[in-house]
Amino acid sequence: MKFFQQEEKIFSTLLETISEGILVVDGEKNIVAVNSPLEAMFGYEKDELIGEKLDILIPPRYSKSHDGHFNNYYARSSKRKMAAGRNLWGIRKDKTQLPVEIGLNPFVFNGNKYVIALVMDVTVSREAENRIRQLNEELEEKVEIRTRELRTLVNQLKTEVKRRTDAENRIKNALQKEKELNELKTKFLSLVSHEFKTPLSSILVSATLIGKYTGEEQQEKREKHLETIKNKVRYLNNILNDFLSVERIESGKEKYKFAPFEVSKVFNEVIYDANMLLKTGQRINFPDNTDDYVLCQDEKILELILSNLVRNAVKYSPEHTVIDIGVRREENMFVFEVKDQGIGIPREDQKYIFSRYFRARNALIDQGTGIGLNIVKSHLENLGGEISFVSEEGKGTVFTVKLPNYEEDITH
Repeated sequence: MKFFQQEEKIFSTLLETISEGILVVDGEKNIVAVNSPLEAMFGYEKDELIGEKLDILIPPRYSKSHDGHFNNYYARSSKRKMAAGRNLWGIRKDKTQLPVEIGLNPFVFNGNKYVIALVMDVTVSREAENRIRQLNEELEEKVEIRTRELRTLVNQLKTEVKRRTDAENRIKNALQKEKELNELKTKFLSLVSHEFKTPLSSILVSATLIGKYTGEEQQEKREKHLETIKNKVRYLNNILNDFLSVERIESGKEKYKFAPFEVSKVFNEVIYDANMLLKTGQRINFPDNTDDYVLCQDEKILELILSNLVRNAVKYSPEHTVIDIGVRREENMFVFEVKDQGIGIPREDQKYIFSRYFRARNALIDQGTGIGLNIVKSHLENLGGEISFVSEEGKGTVFTVKLPNYEEDITH
């Protein structure tokens, strides 16, 4: 880090606050700065890489072609991800190789141009991709085996018309299910890839930019990017929770805990979380007479249900609109309503709105997995409740949730 002289201590401190590997090279491919995560990633001791050529971290089979790539980038340098769409490899001090992802960003200091690289070890994600590919291959092999078995069965049943017809129907149904399974698999993988790639890219960009804002007067910019990272991590965590909920519900592993609780407590949690998502001028109205409402149900599941509906209301409503939340008792039932002034649900899409992975055509530009309402409906059915809605495209939607109050019968 000698090239920064008086600024070396500040620059070194900033590099060490970043958990990913950081590497700085000059126009001659000399390594002029690294942080400890990068040294640990490649197995080098402190300052052991300083002054070495960049080729020390590149597998020999790529070194020759890398010169041309580096010179071309240095001449036209711009912020970008390196070799997007291709697998990149680095080489450790012990000569073992590791898969990496690299983001490049040029900068000028004291009239000299440098390139800073954000380096991430993606061994785990590569292994996960390989595992998914292996599972897909195994699934295709099972489909092929099953198809062969069904064809054999058809040949065996040709001596009898009725049984042959039944066999043909079974084949058609099986093939249709396999087709639906493959379509669902493709849609799921595409969904996961898209929903994770966008926030992860934002996190990477924000983390990289934070390293550039070194001045005290740039604290506001740092805080802005830190908030972006927090929001994206929170979003990814919600997606993972949704996927886990689907798995627990389908496998029958979801265990409900029934106990009496104050409805106002759930409202406070839901409103607190939703307030962090509000757009400019948006406002949430909720009843202030709920202190005497005590419901015997699964408190966490009710919070999940209402949070999902309120987040959707905020997401799909424009600025300067109101979201109304209501609650009332009807005999032994509690009725909750969430009303918005948002984009509404097109009439032709309404019959599919609780289907897994389905998203209305006017909501496709917004982030989302299309499984939230499916999870809500599944939980309500398990809890003896129900959900319905009334919606008009362009004017808003009202969701109504009904839940039984089990009162003393908490062993339901």
